[in-house]
Amino acid sequence: MFVKIISGGQTGADRAALDFAIEHDIPHGGWIPKGRLTEEGPLAVRYQLEEMPGKNYAKRTEKNILESDGTLIISHGKITGGTALTRRLAEKHSRPWLHIDLEKVSGKQAAVMIKKWVTTDNVRVMNVAGSRASGDPRIYDAVKSLLRLTNSK
Repeated sequence: MFVKIISGGQTGADRAALDFAIEHDIPHGGWIPKGRLTEEGPLAVRYQLEEMPGKNYAKRTEKNILESDGTLIISHGKITGGTALTRRLAEKHSRPWLHIDLEKVSGKQAAVMIKKWVTTDNVRVMNVAGSRASGDPRIYDAVKSLLRLTNSK
């Protein structure tokens, strides 16, 4: 099972993964643009992310992909924007990734898929990505719930 969760710190899926890690004493980290940029302002310092030298979100995304063993992408429906870029960058670098569309599978089904993927691809450091809160107000709670199911015995 994964031993560390990283993300880019954005609102929504990223932040849910970090909060889950903190609440369950799982090491966390990742990279964030200079200034700790998120759509709602600077990310709080309690999140142990390192700042990139610049404000480019795409470079942050790429670094998180490269510093993880695999990227979990969670959405409600088709992925777009930065989330689609995440998938393209994982493919470009031949890094394992899994997209969970919660419109197509239940939380329990998704948890089984994630556990299998983590085991098969030996994902110890898991990068979690997905929609921003502004684009999907349900994603934060959905990601935390899914990670709880995945982390249960």
